[in-house]
Amino acid sequence: MRVLHTSDWHIGRTFHGVDLLADQDVVLGAIADIVAEDGVDVVLVAGDVYDRAVPSAEAVRVAGRAFRRIRDAGARLVVTPGNHDSAVRLGAFGEFTSGEGLYLRTTIDGLAEPVLLDDDHGSVAFYGIPYLEPDPARHSMGITERGHAGVLGEAMRRINADRATRDARSVVLAHGFVTGGAGSDSERPIGVGGVEQVGAAVFDGPDYVALGHLHGPQTLSERLRYCGSPLAYSFSEASHRKSVWLVDLDADGLADVTRRELPVPRPLATVSGRLDDLLSAPAYDHLVECYLSVTLTDPVRPIDGMRALRERFPYAVHLEWVPPEGKGDALRYQDAVRGRSDAEITDNFFTACRGSELSASERTVVDRALAAAAREEVGAE
Repeated sequence: MRVLHTSDWHIGRTFHGVDLLADQDVVLGAIADIVAEDGVDVVLVAGDVYDRAVPSAEAVRVAGRAFRRIRDAGARLVVTPGNHDSAVRLGAFGEFTSGEGLYLRTTIDGLAEPVLLDDDHGSVAFYGIPYLEPDPARHSMGITERGHAGVLGEAMRRINADRATRDARSVVLAHGFVTGGAGSDSERPIGVGGVEQVGAAVFDGPDYVALGHLHGPQTLSERLRYCGSPLAYSFSEASHRKSVWLVDLDADGLADVTRRELPVPRPLATVSGRLDDLLSAPAYDHLVECYLSVTLTDPVRPIDGMRALRERFPYAVHLEWVPPEGKGDALRYQDAVRGRSDAEITDNFFTACRGSELSASERTVVDRALAAAAREEVGAE
């Protein structure tokens, strides 16, 4: 049996305010193409189909189209919710969709009830662990152990107990942070009391464990992997090569895992420099079609910097100003005002905010304003 491991579609997410639905539609269509090209039997989505518990109508349409493309390409789907999804909403029509080859595993009570699919070697049992919020899940499971390790450990205990009763190979879908994985800036923290990671040994037993939650592809062991998100959702992922895992199961279990890279609808890039240089230098031509994060290093903060940047870089989405070293450094308030006159405090404020001293004409305006304020204080007394 050939299985495609995906996760963290996050349909409906925006990127610094930019709608990504069109990009998501492209890359999910590429997943369907892989299904057709490589003869995939089952596609796994290990959590976070949507980016929010109540997705927009447009996000639901993109998800529905992706599911249909994958089914039309010849694969069945096993899907679990993540920490962004609503398990209740995602699983609302699970008993009806299973007849169409879409298997939704969204409940704690059903996590040890596998989807059984057959190939020439017999059955493969697919177990889906929905994202388990530790405290509610602990009470629902009737256990005293706390945290992610406690609830995931109990989930795997139940799954392994069921596995022992079956003559079948097994695959588990789970959504969480396993020790040894590397996070990125776009993942929502799931820590409880500062502890969000679980040890890899929790997942001992199955032939393959398809992990979701971390957005970078990574291998914790041959049978324990993250595929990552199909798109980059933060600039910390600019160097990721987004991909999915093609998992082959033979009569004895896990036979092979290969990586299939996904297309990049629009690359991410970061750049720094002075505004005039960025707007004119040919060296930056290759960034015109990128989602761009810009750090301006002008000594004085440019006015309407983003507007100016977008005249050349229409997909600039993030901007910050970091003046040259020694310029614009903020002082602690007490150090800034101790033993200084009003004029000196005002001068320091302007220098710290914009990286340059007051001009002569500005100095005149400020002096008049300070004198007027002083007269008002005297009159009030």
